[in-house]
Amino acid sequence: MGRIMSVVAATIMVFGLLVHPINVHPVSAQQRNMTIGMTNWAENIAVANLWTILLEERGYQPELRSVDRVLAFSGLARGDIDLGLETWLPKTDKSVMDRFGKSIEVHDSWYKGTRQGFVVPSYVSIDSIRELSEHETDFPAAGEQAAIVGIDPGSSLMQMAEKVLKTYDLDMKLINSSETGMMSALARAYRDKAPIVVTLWSPHWAFAQYDLKYLEDTENDFGGSDDIHLMSRAGFGQDFPEVLGWLNAWDMSDAQLGSLMLTIEQAGNAEAGARKWLSENRSLADGWLAANSKTNP
Repeated sequence: MGRIMSVVAATIMVFGLLVHPINVHPVSAQQRNMTIGMTNWAENIAVANLWTILLEERGYQPELRSVDRVLAFSGLARGDIDLGLETWLPKTDKSVMDRFGKSIEVHDSWYKGTRQGFVVPSYVSIDSIRELSEHETDFPAAGEQAAIVGIDPGSSLMQMAEKVLKTYDLDMKLINSSETGMMSALARAYRDKAPIVVTLWSPHWAFAQYDLKYLEDTENDFGGSDDIHLMSRAGFGQDFPEVLGWLNAWDMSDAQLGSLMLTIEQAGNAEAGARKWLSENRSLADGWLAANSKTNP
């Protein structure tokens, strides 16, 4: 009788496992929700939409939240945002990291060798910022006799640009705009083969679209190159080890990121462009997702 009961019990246990299989790492619905802070910069919009698609494909529910530069960091520090996909280190974002960095976790870099500075079309004859001081009035813009078309006034790039104007004693107006406004001005000038100076950075799709060059900064006021790292709120790695593993395996070359940004720009819609690029580069993304054991909490 005891043997019969043991067999029955074993049968019930096996049946129960078939109906309710064991999940070694159960993930609740709440643990699949996360917020990604997205700034209004081309590369940030591109990778934020790309990762939103990849995470959704794997059952997560990421929410993209548009934030300005400071909120991207303060939101992580407060825990209001789970992920930020872009911080330039060790130089460009040093000041904001000094302010919020103790409450933020910085993880692996996914892009190496950034650059920023004053950029002109290659058909412009000058090659350095020093030469610019001798040709200031060759570059009118926005009703100003001599001007440089900039981006958001609170950005690190604009702060450095102000310093450059003083270092090189440039009598030129630095125009506050936005990335969209700056790119519109560049597109018009390029179409007309007109001279223009803009504040720009690499990576950016503009370098895939136009033939551009940086003006040499002999005083190195724009600083050397940085790497782009992903960052998270404290404890993200413990809550989402699989996701952090994928993100830490993520790496993009200048050509890969440039093609993603250009595809989005040409599509006119970030999500649609990211989906199109992903359909053409699925093997690259699959490589990141295969390396899910690498975590850096």
